[in-house]
Amino acid sequence: MKEVLLAMLAIVGSGQHGYMPAFPATGRCVLRHGRVSVPGQVYLLTTTTYRRQRLFVAPARARIASGVIHSATTWGDASLFAWVLMPDHWHGLLQLGNEPLARVINRFKANVTRALHASSVTNQRVWDRSFHDHALRADEDVRRIARYIVANPIRAGLAKSALDYSYWNAIWLDREVPPML
Repeated sequence: MKEVLLAMLAIVGSGQHGYMPAFPATGRCVLRHGRVSVPGQVYLLTTTTYRRQRLFVAPARARIASGVIHSATTWGDASLFAWVLMPDHWHGLLQLGNEPLARVINRFKANVTRALHASSVTNQRVWDRSFHDHALRADEDVRRIARYIVANPIRAGLAKSALDYSYWNAIWLDREVPPML
């Protein structure tokens, strides 16, 4: 038995993994591997700044990024329903057009980065490479999720009301129903 174990260790040490079980890969790459872009699907999206730096605490940076977010060219044929720019991340509610989701998000991040660099308010890396997406199910209420997104600054203690925070928008404003906390 001891000889068999030593032989297995020798094989493993030599780089031949005939007896070594294959362990599944972990990390963000595995999550992206199964990502599917469905035209017409509504996604709740989150992307963070590089190393969660609080880049958008600076009003000049937040205004420039907000201008890019408002631009229809940023989203191509996708429709942005609601969004909020937080100091170290961004949330959006987006209905995908015919472009893949990763292409739309990468264009958004590249456009924000280019605008910030061109205005000389920063020359550092802006976004983390990855992003999180959640495809909404048919039973999920889009407006409820939009209210959840725009209430993010309230939950974070940055504002007492969504109206006190400048860096968000939604395609509809439901004044009858307060944001969910």
